[in-house]
Amino acid sequence: MNEAESASGLVFALDVADLGAAREAVARVGDAVDMLKVGLELFVAAGPSAVRLGDTVRRPIFLDLKLHDIPETVDRAVARACALGARFLTVHGGGGGAMLERAAKRAAKENTGLVIVAITVLTSFDDSDLGITGVSGGVETQVLRLARLAWTAGVRAFVSSPHEIGRMRRELGPTATLITPGIRPSSTGTSGPGRDDQKRVATARQAVLDGADWLVVGRPIRDADDPRAAAFALRAEIAGARANGTVETSA
Repeated sequence: MNEAESASGLVFALDVADLGAAREAVARVGDAVDMLKVGLELFVAAGPSAVRLGDTVRRPIFLDLKLHDIPETVDRAVARACALGARFLTVHGGGGGAMLERAAKRAAKENTGLVIVAITVLTSFDDSDLGITGVSGGVETQVLRLARLAWTAGVRAFVSSPHEIGRMRRELGPTATLITPGIRPSSTGTSGPGRDDQKRVATARQAVLDGADWLVVGRPIRDADDPRAAAFALRAEIAGARANGTVETSA
């Protein structure tokens, strides 16, 4: 456990089409979450204005752009994200050691508090999907492979599905910041239509018990009749798991 100790570690994914819809979503949820995630769709539509959405509820922004380019281009993009005031910025672990190292060093140089987060394997992938792309060994092997590469390059925060969080915590130890999407409330479970396009999902409680610091939730909050109540229910589930469960920390 690291940055999430003083809060639930609940991240609300603003997976909406434009700035107006994002503002409405933030207004409905308010301060019931600990961080707001701005992804590709919203950032392409609204640009830097999307990063300022957290100002009204005084919540940091997780800028989920999944950068994957030559090291120089990513270096410059990291500098711009720092200037925008984002708290987290995602880059693909598959971009290689040089790209990851440049990203981590640029964030440290700018000294704005931006944390570089390495994406391992997207939650929409399973072993078969990876095999088709020519990656051998299955999802867990690739997640750990990319996490180790990013760690060596100086990255200390990582995204993976909840299925790999326990192994990552044991491998990387207590100082790593582990972030997981694919989170569902225990009340709805992890099967059926609520899974959407994510293949590797888990309940909030299980993700916490396996060692997750930050839990990213989109549709279960956004599409709820009362998004604020849904967020508080997830916070209660997370808090209960942190208080009563045995959280994985290291081998």
